[in-house]
Amino acid sequence: MFTGEYNHTIDQKGRLIIPNKFRNLLGDVFVITKGIDECLEIYDKETWDKFSEKINALPYSNKNSREFKRIFIGRATDVSPDKMGRVQLTVALRNVAALKQDITFLGVGDHIELWDTETFKKKNNFDDSDEMSRKMEGLGI
Repeated sequence: MFTGEYNHTIDQKGRLIIPNKFRNLLGDVFVITKGIDECLEIYDKETWDKFSEKINALPYSNKNSREFKRIFIGRATDVSPDKMGRVQLTVALRNVAALKQDITFLGVGDHIELWDTETFKKKNNFDDSDEMSRKMEGLGI
């Protein structure tokens, strides 16, 4: 399970060091794709294969299914870290998540979210525990 929050930077060539804890769980080849929110999502190959099978099983005749495939599968990229633990992010992926220089990795169970740090702070304010409790009520937790 992926847990924890880590801050890193992207270099001028678009390379990013994957935190060691995550790199050990991801393996030699993993997948980076656009997330539903304003972030990228990183999956180990096994989890990605299961997830993409579910996406591919969606009916092609349904417009929402086709759009969902475009978002997740169409933008997915297999990556392998180099000897220093860096991966190259495509310009398209950097642009779709508006990644600048400062990056936040967030382990969220079965995958990792990759955020522009400024966007992450704006969108994910965890300081109000009362508000968070109200949001969680309807989830059965």
